[in-house]
Amino acid sequence: MSALTFREKIGYGLGDGASNIIWQTIMLFMAFFYTDIYGLSAYHMGIMFLVVRVLDAFFDVWIGFLADHTLTRHGQFRPYLLWFALPFGVIGSLTFYTPEFGETGKLVYAYISYTALSLLYTLVNVPYCALINNLSQNPAERVSMQSYRFAFAALGGVLVSLVALPLTKVLGGGNLQHGYFYAMLLMGGLSTLMFYLCFAMTRERYIRPVDRSQKFSSVFSELRYLAADANWRKLFTLNVVNLTAGILKTGGAMYFVTYYLQRPELVSVVLTLILAAKFFGSMLTPLVAKRIERLRAYKLAMSLQALIMIGLFFVPSQQAVAICALIGIIHLINSMATPLQWSLLSDIIDHVERQAAKSFSGLVFSTNIFAIKVGIAIGGALMGWILTFGGYTGGATLQSESAVLCIRLIFTVIPALLLLSLILILRNYRHHPVAAEHAPASPQPTVSALADAQGEIK
Repeated sequence: MSALTFREKIGYGLGDGASNIIWQTIMLFMAFFYTDIYGLSAYHMGIMFLVVRVLDAFFDVWIGFLADHTLTRHGQFRPYLLWFALPFGVIGSLTFYTPEFGETGKLVYAYISYTALSLLYTLVNVPYCALINNLSQNPAERVSMQSYRFAFAALGGVLVSLVALPLTKVLGGGNLQHGYFYAMLLMGGLSTLMFYLCFAMTRERYIRPVDRSQKFSSVFSELRYLAADANWRKLFTLNVVNLTAGILKTGGAMYFVTYYLQRPELVSVVLTLILAAKFFGSMLTPLVAKRIERLRAYKLAMSLQALIMIGLFFVPSQQAVAICALIGIIHLINSMATPLQWSLLSDIIDHVERQAAKSFSGLVFSTNIFAIKVGIAIGGALMGWILTFGGYTGGATLQSESAVLCIRLIFTVIPALLLLSLILILRNYRHHPVAAEHAPASPQPTVSALADAQGEIK
């Protein structure tokens, strides 16, 4: 097995940087944008997040199946970056446009644009995630690539926090609705460019046999095959719960800083701190993986993170420096664990593909992205409904005590309890033999050889 070059790792990382220019905007700003800029009620926002994400999650499975049965002269998964990067960037901008419609018209536009953005995210992100198993069969290199991936994801978010958020004020000329749209036009263009660089700088070395004659109805038999794997079931459940917690602790940051700390000028600072912590944490992952077994390290990280978050609930709002430091530590720990979690998915793919003797990368990653989107849907809906329960008023200078209490719980205690439950979910997780122990004596056919043998894609 040939080692991946630094250039290829950078190229792979750029793909998640491209995704996260839009994705981190959704995670960090979308709820706040809809309630305080766009003008939706928290209740309607919660309903929309739930409906759109659940519908989109089912689309993920179809894209994963389609990607597993794709073969072109450009590869199996890389072509999706080439085909859908530009539409993704364009719709990412239009989602943050506020039309001059009435209340009903704006709600309809929000549903349509947010749905389109979610579907296009799937078309680029599912194949991108699956690409890693076609780049290398070495588990250590996969952990390294995942660390590059999440480091660039954090850099994409830092860029949004440092550049896009201030640009909303500069470009909007005092009109934040215009400012968000113009800023996201620039971010969408940059996202497209980075996806094209990812396409150009990577190469698929290892491709399982691709059966392009399969009809979509066969996806159900493949799903049943996956569902029989206990480890897949555990990671699927883990992703639902983990992203429910994730959307609360990231989406709740702007509310927490604005209404609990009452320091709205610190929003950009806190968001940048969160994303910088994610960058450095991701780059530390390979060092952690060398010293502590991956599953044990992940459980330790979740426990420590949850305890710190519960402690954060009790820190007085006047202690802004201490609060910022704790927020940074929480996200540093979390980002060190995230690449470990995703490397476990690659192990599952190796195990399933050895048994089935065909490609399952797309379906495994798409079903787990399905789980992630279900978690985001639940988290977004919970946030909207808890805010509504607390009497939150969008755009108000001050909130009621009950609303502020709910904001604090959303940002600290509730996600902490969800993170602790991940340890229970991973009980009895069984380690399958890693890919390196079963690697073929010589590399599998490259995409060029497979394409010559099977002909061009239909």
